[in-house]
Amino acid sequence: MNWKLGIAALATALSATAATAGPTLDKVKERGRIVCGASQGTVGFGSPDDKGYWTGLDVETCRAVAVAIFGDKDKVEFVPLSGQQRIPALQTGEIDILPRTLTWTLQRDANGINFTTPTYYEFTGFMVSKASGVTKVEEMTGASVCVQTGSTTEVVVNDVSTKLNLQLNPVVFDNVAATRQAFFSGRCDALITDAAALASVRATQSDNPDDYVIFPATKYMDALTPAVRHGDDNWMDIVNWSIQALLNAELYGITQANIDEMMTSDDPRVKRFLGVEPGNGKALGLGDEFAYNIVKQLGNYGEIFDRNLGAGSALKIERGPNRLFSDGGLMFPMAFQ
Repeated sequence: MNWKLGIAALATALSATAATAGPTLDKVKERGRIVCGASQGTVGFGSPDDKGYWTGLDVETCRAVAVAIFGDKDKVEFVPLSGQQRIPALQTGEIDILPRTLTWTLQRDANGINFTTPTYYEFTGFMVSKASGVTKVEEMTGASVCVQTGSTTEVVVNDVSTKLNLQLNPVVFDNVAATRQAFFSGRCDALITDAAALASVRATQSDNPDDYVIFPATKYMDALTPAVRHGDDNWMDIVNWSIQALLNAELYGITQANIDEMMTSDDPRVKRFLGVEPGNGKALGLGDEFAYNIVKQLGNYGEIFDRNLGAGSALKIERGPNRLFSDGGLMFPMAFQ
């Protein structure tokens, strides 16, 4: 058999195969919107503005999926959840996607949920008052630490305390607001969570951000990753490739402003990405223009990062490891082909 003809036949067969819609997609279409788990208020990742409109990096992940399915970023409902509530809400079907600053771990992955594409790489941090004089974890012997139950930070506190013989005293709360309020009222010496979330808290909830310092709890970095339920491969693919659309757009230099101009590109990868050459949407059970629609309504990953966390936001967080691999970061777009 001529190998070129064999490959051509295989490509034709693959392009002609449409995805079989899974139960989640059917349910979402019938409902007319996606239901997403959200934080209880972390500026930059997920919080409502003064008009009740949700913004943030996690929020825009869900909006990207809504665009892929409905062509409308607002066909989405956000359900605020505590650290303890979030995974059960996904497992039981209360929500369709959980992008709530969720760390990808083995125990979680093996317990009824599937992780998709990381949207943020971060280390766990401690925040303490500058007046304490503490600037690194080794100086925290005997400190009390405000921690939210149901989060990986409970494990981190215990691991750090044991490894460095710090005799840390966790003070556990069942929701975000109570944990933060306890820290700022002096109930605890330190607050622990993802470093970017600490930066958000410091910038938005303290009277004087300069009164607090943040430093790493460990040398390890975590991948914050939206999750879906086990057992629906089609839904997992849709969420994965909606996120990948944001990353690929940045790689190809496609922005919210220039996307219509890019429709005339002669680059085969760009043409497939934008649906000028059909097939990718059909493979997911979506329209071939799904990636075009996502970028047209939301921009690429870099644009989303900038307005929620980076230079265009109040937080001014450096992208660091969240740059594309081509810029020395950890974000790695997969091929649209």
